[in-house]
Amino acid sequence: MSTSMRDLIDGEAELNDDEDDESFDEDAGESHPRKQKKVLDDSSEEEEDDEDEEEARRIREGFIVDEDEEEEEDDNLEERRRKKKRRRADREEEELLDEEDLDLIGEAIPEWERKTQTQTKFKRLKRGHRGEDRSNERRGLAEIFSDDEDEMRDERPYGRPSHRAQADEFDDFIEDDYPEDDEERIQRQEDLEVARPRDKGLAVDATGLDKDALDDMEAIFGNGEDYDWALQMEEEEEDREREAQSIELKDVFEPSQLKEKLLTDEDNQIRIIDEPERFQLDRKPFQEQQTSAEYFKEEARWITNLMWPQKQLPGDLHGPFNKAIGKVLEFFIIDGVEVPYVFQHRRDYLIHAKKIQTQDGRDHPDVPEYTVDAEKLLTQDDLWRTLELDIKFRSLVEKRNALEKSFANLREMGIQDDVLEEMIQQAATLEELQDLQDYLNFQYSTQLKDIAAMGTGASREMRRPGAKTALFERIRRSRACNFVRALGITPDRLAQNALREGKKMTSDDDARLPMDLADSLADEDFPTGDQVLSAGRQMYAEELLVSPRMRKHFRIQYYSMGCVSCRRTEKGLRKIDESHPYYEIKYLTNHTIRDLAIRPEIFLKMMKAEDEGFVEVRLNLENEREFRRQLYTEFASDNFSDLADAWNSERQKVLDIAFAKLEKVVAKGVKDSLRTACQEELLKICREEYFKRLDQAPLKPKGMVLGTTPRVLTLSNGMGDPNRDPVCWTWVEEDGRVLEHGKFMNLARDESQREAFAELVRRRNPDVIGISGFSADTHRLVKDVEGVIGEKGLMGPEYDDPDANEYRSDLLEVLIVNDEVARLYKDSPRAVAEHPTLSPLTRYCIALAKYMQNPMKEYAALGKDITSLLIHPYQQYLPQDKLYKHLETAMVDIVNLCGVDINEAMGDPYTANLLPYVAGLGPRKAQLLIKGINANGGVVASRDELVGDPERHKIPVLGPRVWNNCASFLYIEHDSTNPDSDPLDNTRIHPEDYDLARKVAADALGLDEEDVKAETDENGPGAIVRKLFKEEEQEKVNELILEEYAEQLEREYQQRKRATLEAIRAELMGPFEELRKNFNALPTDQTFTMFTGETRDSLCEGMIVPVNVRVVKDDFAIVKLDCGIEGRIESHEVSYRHSIKDMLQVGQTVQAKLTDINRKDFVCKLSMREEELRRPYRRHYDYGRGQWDYKLEEDDREELREKDRVTGRTQRVIKHPLFKPFNSTQAEEYLGGQPAGEVVIRPSSKGNDHLTITWKVADGVYQHIDVLELQKDNEFSVGKVLRVGSKYTYTDLDELIVDHVKAMAKKVEELIQHEKFQKGSRADLEKWLTTYIDANPNRSTYAFCLNTKHPGYFYLCFKASRGSRVNSWMVRVIPHAYELSNSQYPDMRALCNGFKLRYQSEMLKMQSGAGARRG
Repeated sequence: MSTSMRDLIDGEAELNDDEDDESFDEDAGESHPRKQKKVLDDSSEEEEDDEDEEEARRIREGFIVDEDEEEEEDDNLEERRRKKKRRRADREEEELLDEEDLDLIGEAIPEWERKTQTQTKFKRLKRGHRGEDRSNERRGLAEIFSDDEDEMRDERPYGRPSHRAQADEFDDFIEDDYPEDDEERIQRQEDLEVARPRDKGLAVDATGLDKDALDDMEAIFGNGEDYDWALQMEEEEEDREREAQSIELKDVFEPSQLKEKLLTDEDNQIRIIDEPERFQLDRKPFQEQQTSAEYFKEEARWITNLMWPQKQLPGDLHGPFNKAIGKVLEFFIIDGVEVPYVFQHRRDYLIHAKKIQTQDGRDHPDVPEYTVDAEKLLTQDDLWRTLELDIKFRSLVEKRNALEKSFANLREMGIQDDVLEEMIQQAATLEELQDLQDYLNFQYSTQLKDIAAMGTGASREMRRPGAKTALFERIRRSRACNFVRALGITPDRLAQNALREGKKMTSDDDARLPMDLADSLADEDFPTGDQVLSAGRQMYAEELLVSPRMRKHFRIQYYSMGCVSCRRTEKGLRKIDESHPYYEIKYLTNHTIRDLAIRPEIFLKMMKAEDEGFVEVRLNLENEREFRRQLYTEFASDNFSDLADAWNSERQKVLDIAFAKLEKVVAKGVKDSLRTACQEELLKICREEYFKRLDQAPLKPKGMVLGTTPRVLTLSNGMGDPNRDPVCWTWVEEDGRVLEHGKFMNLARDESQREAFAELVRRRNPDVIGISGFSADTHRLVKDVEGVIGEKGLMGPEYDDPDANEYRSDLLEVLIVNDEVARLYKDSPRAVAEHPTLSPLTRYCIALAKYMQNPMKEYAALGKDITSLLIHPYQQYLPQDKLYKHLETAMVDIVNLCGVDINEAMGDPYTANLLPYVAGLGPRKAQLLIKGINANGGVVASRDELVGDPERHKIPVLGPRVWNNCASFLYIEHDSTNPDSDPLDNTRIHPEDYDLARKVAADALGLDEEDVKAETDENGPGAIVRKLFKEEEQEKVNELILEEYAEQLEREYQQRKRATLEAIRAELMGPFEELRKNFNALPTDQTFTMFTGETRDSLCEGMIVPVNVRVVKDDFAIVKLDCGIEGRIESHEVSYRHSIKDMLQVGQTVQAKLTDINRKDFVCKLSMREEELRRPYRRHYDYGRGQWDYKLEEDDREELREKDRVTGRTQRVIKHPLFKPFNSTQAEEYLGGQPAGEVVIRPSSKGNDHLTITWKVADGVYQHIDVLELQKDNEFSVGKVLRVGSKYTYTDLDELIVDHVKAMAKKVEELIQHEKFQKGSRADLEKWLTTYIDANPNRSTYAFCLNTKHPGYFYLCFKASRGSRVNSWMVRVIPHAYELSNSQYPDMRALCNGFKLRYQSEMLKMQSGAGARRG
């Protein structure tokens, strides 16, 4: 089987025919362009120009040669190439047998079959290695002395002569600019035809010679067999050369490209190995780890201890819970089955069932004697958690094994250590093992170095110890070590006292005072008593620091009594204002770990802010003073004397030194552990939320069963106004085909358009209408469509009303659709490939329809882009790889819940996207599965066929273990006309339980064993179930009592199948019944956020926002907010003293305070009264008493106000919808989530006569434009003349935005969409150019990429030849044009041609300079 699987895998690395643009000459090591019907090379240049370019190239590469030497080198090179090619052709021709030889072999060996020459998998590379005509074939022995040894057939296709190959380096740049005329092309082809050498050879005419004469000739001259040895040696040498020169994918493509396409050697190994793909990836670091029965018991206990506190199960279930964990680990590790398999087919082991005798069972015969009380021990989420903890336990064991190995090496040297002996096996976390490792490295650093030196053969003198280690080694060697021991009990004993382990031991005081003892211990290393005192304190403090028990004691205290606080840095003081996302944690203080467990996202935000330098996160002990006092009590002696006081004073000093060190080390470890725990909690929340989105069945048409795919009409206005701009629509059938699309204009007022919409609905008869968009105006479109439906009486499909017992229909339903997937789809490469002629908005409508038809498939099609979805508002604080992995587990759960029609997946790429999430599979094995099925004919008739069927000539596609995982989740539609089709292949029942299912079906039909045998003998194994379905007797399955059957299976076969039998019953009743929940209608808040981009945090009552006045009446005004919703300002909310018309004018932008927001109707109420505007909005944070530092907050405000008074700067406000009172950082953060080209107008730090325009060039790239204001009426008004740089002048802000910023954004978009643009950094582009030229040595190329350091600029990088370096020129984007070397170009075509001409000009200058030097 493995051979067949390897055959399937070998083809994974095939190159596309699209890449067949050149061939590689294996002997000469050169690449030659392929023949093309149309020659694109520029041949308008003369030979002299070619030679001049060759000279220029050599000058650039740093050498000049004489022309005579150059000709000699070319001749020698050509001669060597010709001879080498000739020898190779000779060898290949010898190996060929003619037709008569093949026929003779067939007659002599009847069982021999002539093999047809198969096309190699690497098509392009094969053509490059071997010629396809007889000109390259090996000659036979009779020709080895032929006279044409010195001449070689030229295999080069018609094209330029080889001496021209390197000269014209930039033909590729200008091939389209200067096409040759017909006369030049014809002349060149004639010259090439004349120059082309003809095949030569000496043929011996044997006509008229009889056999005897030929034998005599052979006897005299021989037949050449005497030279076989020489040919054999040369052939072996050529084989070795060919192997050395063979090109693999890794020789052509970058490792990153192969990794992205899953084409590395490691990927192929994953395909071959018969283990679930996800298991292979997760367990890769632990492949050599051994397991045993004791290993499983230990791991089960370890996982139980971590999971049990969170389960909140009755205490008497602790034992069954531990057993269930152990059994699940066996399934994962020994059986090699994934979570969906365990949850679906081993569910009995996840449940604890107890039989309870009924009290009235004996008196009432109808009452069962026992009732079963079942408690679910493990959920599907728990199984994923167990799998995650299994990987952590493997990591723990690996580190422990390494530690034990080091300790064993020390024992061999005669070292005993009770701390290590006792605590290594007790260590239950990586932190504790790291503590032991630190202890080992500190106590036995010298011995470990000796062991390492013996292992590597290096001498000790070669290793220079660190300064810190050297100090403590000096103390150990010196007499100062005695002072350490005189301090009393050992650090480990002190830690045991603090942990209340064993009997308390107290310190004994030395008979001498500490100073006297120190003076007596002075030696060469520490010549004074003070130095001895200092060394002793440092040594004991360090021993306390590395004591595993002391660290454990500190860690326990920090977890139970730790408090987290934030202290803003100077950077945070300046950068974090009240609109900043980090303001929520800027003054946070005294948060316990219990508080953070409730809101894990807060701590993650704190750590992120600390990483960025805005705050310092401090972890302190609530009871630090008491903790210090208690620790001192455990260390101090109980004596009362001046001597005891002196020694206790020394002990206090030691503790002070050690406490600072321990506090720093342990606090850092606890913070890291807290971050990991908070990440895990938030990841769990994200997984649950994502699963809710996946757990949606297709929208159910009325009267249809759940799971029926609807016919959908979708509409969207995008960002436009539905009354002025076109509304795109698409019609998508239930099979996913887009049959029709178009546009409507003004469905609110245009009667002809309303009638056209009604005609479309009547003609297509959709089940539902879906609407979505990018603006608040989409809400008006919904109202317009609902109005047309009500006015025209457009009805939905008929359905059977069980209450009225008749068919009826309702008005057509209009649904607002979640568009998060559609937004990612509309501009994606996948969308462009599937619908290249459609507009992005039409593609958006298609994605909306397909989402309604099957949300799961649309999410699966996103692949790794799912992390781009907003699952949780704080998900940006999570590692993206961990987030993706957790979201992937949710997809795995839902895909295996629904199953995949394998034959549908073979023809539908959207269904095929589900295969990587099937249990046992993954992206690599899914590719293997599809390829194998195609090799077997493209259709799967049964599940068993996937592991091979020799009778039907089906090769194995999957290994037994992977097949066991995925078999029940890949279903095959039952074909009643095919007697070999098994109806159980269309159920969730696993093939291992088919016999059980057939037994249940037979019992339901009342068939005895003889009836079953007769039926199966006649119609095959699936006959019983087929009969059950055919006779529609599935209801009889409900009448069976499965409990007794389950007890029999457990009693006789030790198989727990109670839950499995219930699953079989359900599947026989309704195969693959839809188990997902109904399609979710969006709640009001989510709809509001989708259309406006505003959440309850970003837009709420009390905020002061800019509004644009649209209508002014006598008693009210209508305004519009930036987010698109409309607002109403009553006259009394403007002023009591002035008329509203005097205060407001249409088009004016003013500040107003939100007093009420109606998120359902997309309207709000506002106030402009002065007293309201004076009270700024302050966001309320729900923190407990003492958890917010109000004093520091007020002090900081006062400090900032004082700075403003000193500098004289005031907060400037401009009445423009794009104006924001932001600094540069805030502007970039505001624009971060918006599309490229969006703009913010903000105050300038240069003063009130300047403004700054910040616009988003691309993701992460923002340009800040300084605008000088001239002709200002006053300090705060906008200047009547706005100047950008020295060239551009505008009369108002709107003109500047449209004609300057938007014009540049348009040019940026044009460049980014150009085929020569490459995403990534300049280094990425240079790597790509180098790779491309390595794969295409005779070509030159260029490309553009963003210059992220200078926004508004692009790099134009080019590589002239394989030997030249990558050069780059700067391209600047200006309004309506591009600027290259002070020349402007209106579009990309002109820019590319201008670059080519400029390059050519530069080359001509170099050539003329080189010619002048030679002259």
